[in-house]
Amino acid sequence: MAGLKEVRIRIASVKSTQQITNAMKMVAASKLRRAQTAIIKLRPYAGKLRDILQNLSASIDNSGDNTFSQERKPEKILLVVIASNRGLCGAFNSNVIKMAVNMATNHYAVQLSQNNVSFITIGRKASEFFRKRKYNVVESHDSLFDQLTFDNASALAEKLMKAFANKEYDRIELVYNQFKNAAVQRLIVEQFLPIVPSQEPASTAKQAVPATPKAEADYLFEPDKETIVRELIPKTLRIQLFKAVLDSFASEQGARMTAMQKATENAKDLLRELNISYNKARQNAITNAILEIVSGAEALKG
Repeated sequence: MAGLKEVRIRIASVKSTQQITNAMKMVAASKLRRAQTAIIKLRPYAGKLRDILQNLSASIDNSGDNTFSQERKPEKILLVVIASNRGLCGAFNSNVIKMAVNMATNHYAVQLSQNNVSFITIGRKASEFFRKRKYNVVESHDSLFDQLTFDNASALAEKLMKAFANKEYDRIELVYNQFKNAAVQRLIVEQFLPIVPSQEPASTAKQAVPATPKAEADYLFEPDKETIVRELIPKTLRIQLFKAVLDSFASEQGARMTAMQKATENAKDLLRELNISYNKARQNAITNAILEIVSGAEALKG
């Protein structure tokens, strides 16, 4: 009977875990619907705004007035790593962290050896990883996901623009997961500053938007092109950062929902196996009890 008790305890434990994972799946699905709606609505606007900015800024790069489009020798690098505050979302966090480490150790190996690669982390999982391993983490914005608003993302974008304009960094890149659907997230390394000219892809790893041939646009400017670009650049960069954070948040919820669904299904399979084991153990116990009774009766007859 000790075996039966042990199996019953395991069955109760698995049932409890199954209820928790199922509840977490439903919570993630609810958050995913809101996050998916937000990012799908923002993408067309952000993409078109960036296309216009790239088209305009590329034509005045040589004037020296467009600070945010000036290419400098990439000696000081800043990687903005966007992860999550919580786990239980499969390989979501580990994948983006591996990509950031790969960028630092391979793509910017020389700068890393000179301690010229810095990190800004968004999400507690990324902050803990890079701080424990003594990477140069200049800022952590783990609370951004607690109040994910455009104003909060804009404040960080302003800091990044100011740091680039003051030549604290020569290149700023975003590392995050782009939302495709609930089961699929794409790792993206996107150059934030300087602004990528329109003929170049916006991502160094996988393009955030598939590259398509761009026709030369013809615009009428009022008051003039330079003024419009100066006004448009900060707005566009703030939106691009907000889009990256929204993409990562939607990807996190999709990854968590998928992970919890798989965990729930695994618990269901385990329960089936445990119930079979319990029934077998119970059958063996009953058979042994009958054999003992029969043997005792035969002994009394003898």
